Amino acid sequence: MTADPSPANPNSGHRARLRQRLFEGGDSALLDHELVEYLLALAIPRRDTKAQAKALIARFGGIGPLLGADADALRREGLSDGVIGALKIAEASARRLLETRIEGRPLLSSWDALGDYLQATMGHSAVEEVRILFLNAKNLLIANEALWRGSVDEAAVHVREVIARAIQLGATALIIVHNHPSGDPSPSQQDIRLTRDLIEAGRHIKVTVHDHVIVGSQGRTSMKAMGLI
Repeated sequence: MTADPSPANPNSGHRARLRQRLFEGGDSALLDHELVEYLLALAIPRRDTKAQAKALIARFGGIGPLLGADADALRREGLSDGVIGALKIAEASARRLLETRIEGRPLLSSWDALGDYLQATMGHSAVEEVRILFLNAKNLLIANEALWRGSVDEAAVHVREVIARAIQLGATALIIVHNHPSGDPSPSQQDIRLTRDLIEAGRHIKVTVHDHVIVGSQGRTSMKAMGLI
């Protein structure tokens, strides 16, 4: 049963209806702007937030880039820390939920779940980030670490960093992941060079490079699937 609007909050009836639709129909029952509208309402309880939700989605290019935006970018849009907190807790919760789907499972047999997690974690970032998934002999995840942010051009420096960390963790395999802020997940020549250098370095210490996955807002690619590994 939908609650009656509160006299002190004329928007309460509308938000109660959104909540009821969510309860009854799950996440697909609400449009993107309605999800953001409800999040904003948690921090701005007595104001109509529909127009602001639509404007933010349009400004950032979708709900994914909006939730993935850093706090400084959100502040530049005039959002309060309370509103930013509501958006970032939604992002963190979504990431944590996807992360639980790959914990304790062999990653090579959980490829779709891994791809969904990586897409949500890195696909909408405005800054290039390189993450390494370190695996044990059973291909279980033992560490998931963002090792550097920025270009992959200085491959030799990064290879030494990855290999040193693999030795420290006792890893026997790894998957390298990075994002392209342009949105296009096609591998560059620098990406290919880094991967091949890492494969060669790993061979000397018996660490296998299973794949290099590139994610962007337009999708994701696997260099192994492309025949580049």
